[in-house]
Amino acid sequence: MLGPFHYAFPVLDLAATRVFYENHLGAMPGRCAEQWVDFDLFGHQLSAHQVAAMPEVVAYSEVDGQEVPLPHFGVVLEWGEWHALVERLIAHQVPFLLSPQVRFQGQSGEQGTFFVLDPSGNALEFKSFRRQEEMFA
Repeated sequence: MLGPFHYAFPVLDLAATRVFYENHLGAMPGRCAEQWVDFDLFGHQLSAHQVAAMPEVVAYSEVDGQEVPLPHFGVVLEWGEWHALVERLIAHQVPFLLSPQVRFQGQSGEQGTFFVLDPSGNALEFKSFRRQEEMFA
């Protein structure tokens, strides 16, 4: 069993960030101050810190024939949770950067994945492994 991770990241607008993470992703709000807010996202602690300007996207990397943005972060969910999040985002009309799909079909590490951008342009990937034991295979 892995413990929760903590990730601090820059955002331009805390109010828009709260709407996205709380309403669209289902994150629970935590502590906050004038310049930052914490979220519980599937048991992990995210800290959004307001900045004056966002850093540029550093690069893209090819994964299974698709360009994925770097940096990005996200959460590995159970198969059913992943599908429920896909439906939640569709219901909230959140555009996908990379649409929900299954990568590496029939292979070790078969996984559902999708990417979205938060209001500040941070790339998030949510994935689920068909066979959880193959996450590091």
